[in-house]
Amino acid sequence: MSTDTTDGQNAPRPGPVAPQEGASLFAGTARDLPTGRHQFHRERLMVQIQQEQRAQQDSGRPAPAKRRGLRLPRPAITLPLTAVAVATAVVLALSSGGEQPGTGLATGPALTTTVGVATTKGVPQLLDQISLAAAKTSHPTVGDGQFVYVESQTADTFVKTVDDRSSLASHVLHRRQVWMSPDGKEGWLIDPAVNDDKKGETLSLPDEKGNPREAYLNGPSYAYLAALTTDPDQLLAKIYKETKGMGNSPDQQAFTTIGDLLGESYPPAELSSALFKAAAKIPGVAVVENAVDAVGREGVAVVRLDEASGQREEWIFDRASHAFLGQRTVQVKKGTGDDALLVPGTVTHTSAITKRAVVDGIKEVPSQAG
Repeated sequence: MSTDTTDGQNAPRPGPVAPQEGASLFAGTARDLPTGRHQFHRERLMVQIQQEQRAQQDSGRPAPAKRRGLRLPRPAITLPLTAVAVATAVVLALSSGGEQPGTGLATGPALTTTVGVATTKGVPQLLDQISLAAAKTSHPTVGDGQFVYVESQTADTFVKTVDDRSSLASHVLHRRQVWMSPDGKEGWLIDPAVNDDKKGETLSLPDEKGNPREAYLNGPSYAYLAALTTDPDQLLAKIYKETKGMGNSPDQQAFTTIGDLLGESYPPAELSSALFKAAAKIPGVAVVENAVDAVGREGVAVVRLDEASGQREEWIFDRASHAFLGQRTVQVKKGTGDDALLVPGTVTHTSAITKRAVVDGIKEVPSQAG
């Protein structure tokens, strides 16, 4: 049995993500890997690092000194010095040989779009309407032994460097499937831009001590989300507190974090509503009247420009129902350094949620009958 919903309302992130401004530490190594592969292995590392930091803090031992300025794909995080060395080893090991996943997908031209005009006029009203629509959405409860299933169509553009020569490449539009247990300890991913094996690979990844991973804000489970406060002010305060030091600015990281929760997670309706109310309180949030998701569905976008990277994150909603359709990242200002090839209008990431359901088994696909 499966419970299927295709209204597009809310759901994790770890999708192929556009490359962002990186530290020289990763230059020439990380860029030789497909973007989605960076995300997968770095997320594994991020979980281990955060758990180690929490364990150190709980035991009264000081956490390692932090190194600022190392920009990673979402969720962005500032790494301890010891973790930087580990991360370097991971990337070097991955880039040292072997067939790269997603090679057949990285054949498309750079994705581009017309940069829509953003305005702050009407932002509170639009997010209030979106919040009300989210609150009315019926979400099935995820029981023990079941899995949240999220299917999307996704594509991205990235800077590819071979023999010191850089060019733009893209993973063509393709299907991505994610399964995650309610506690977040079991999961599976099928994404040809990420996986070596077409059958996918496990997300049931233990920490460095072999213990099941613990859910947290930037790596949430259904149970974690269900336990969060639905008071918008308290929720936003928690987001700012737990993402301190991440990203290019506190406001941008708060916006990014909320956007991540709309993708491949499954927030309860009350939490979804609260997230939109919280987003309305973030400075710099704007509206673009015309936006298109990865499968061509037109809608209105809630956006915020990251001044440091020149990229604008866009959450796209159906203009009539206000259902969440997908999101994309658009280069609005010309990139710098390694990202100088990213000109305005380049779509570094685009995704469209096509199915969200509760299923009874990992790798079980809901019927189209819904």
